[in-house]
Amino acid sequence: MSQTLAYGSALREGFHHLLSKHPEVFVVGQGLWSPWYVGNSMTNLDKEFGLERVIDTPVSEDACTGLAIGAALYGYKPIVIHPRVDFMILATNQIVNQAAKWGHMLGGREYPAVTIRGIVNRGGQQGAQHSQSLHSWFAHVPGLKVVMPATALDARDLLIASALYEGPVVFFDDRWLYEDAEPYAPVRHLDLAAEGPKAIREGKDLTLVGAGWSTQQCMIAAKELETSGISAEVIDIRVLGPSDFSAVVASVRKTRRLLVVDAAWETCGLGGEIIANAVESLDLGTFLAKPKRLSIQAAPAPTSAPLETTYYSTVKAPNIVKTARDMLAKAK
Repeated sequence: MSQTLAYGSALREGFHHLLSKHPEVFVVGQGLWSPWYVGNSMTNLDKEFGLERVIDTPVSEDACTGLAIGAALYGYKPIVIHPRVDFMILATNQIVNQAAKWGHMLGGREYPAVTIRGIVNRGGQQGAQHSQSLHSWFAHVPGLKVVMPATALDARDLLIASALYEGPVVFFDDRWLYEDAEPYAPVRHLDLAAEGPKAIREGKDLTLVGAGWSTQQCMIAAKELETSGISAEVIDIRVLGPSDFSAVVASVRKTRRLLVVDAAWETCGLGGEIIANAVESLDLGTFLAKPKRLSIQAAPAPTSAPLETTYYSTVKAPNIVKTARDMLAKAK
């Protein structure tokens, strides 16, 4: 067995674990056999477990999501995969009006235990309709658990926990993370109801907060800041909704500075929600600098490679480092 585990391979290991140990689990969606659609996250699972467990569907996001929700209400634990979050929008009625609402409308007696996986695709000159990360949309909706892992082990173990959770989960993963690896460890049997944001790097001068790929950029920035004597703590949000930002508040109480990085648009976004929660929870005298958020530009993603580089530059590590240094300099 390899001594490291990459994010994409970790997702595959999570699917393999679920399909081999839980006969009520099946996977449905488009292109589940294709690296173009799902990277290496499901390689050969259709061959190993058969087409009745790994079901490739026609191009109808609404239909395959509705099928999965219905199967969940009959006791299965389906995972429906949308290879691009952009087109998961076509299933929004099923996710927001059906999956999220069933438990409420039936007095808590019946919840569809369905996991809806949306893959975030960035870069590669894919353009405006193939590059969005809409995690804040779904975190806004009561009744949905929204998960966005940043590390390989979390990708595997939170996927397993999501599939076994007794309620609807929207699970986001980012293809820019698929090659990121960390030391291998056996499966942790997590209880999704008890999981939430956590500190993955300790520090004393500044709190950096991210989710998914943004967490990776925060970690890179924290290591660079350390070379100039700045100690940055990194909080990985992991579970976006229902919101519990107590780990962020505890960190900011210690560091007294907050910088949130979110690789999505700023308006009504995750960054603003985290900052609002911190400001409401702490005395204003706690802060040595105004909290800041870094987001991508409020425009659809460009197709041109040079413009694409500029488009994402605000949420990449070099700009995080620059912003953090400015925050500390202004407080002196």
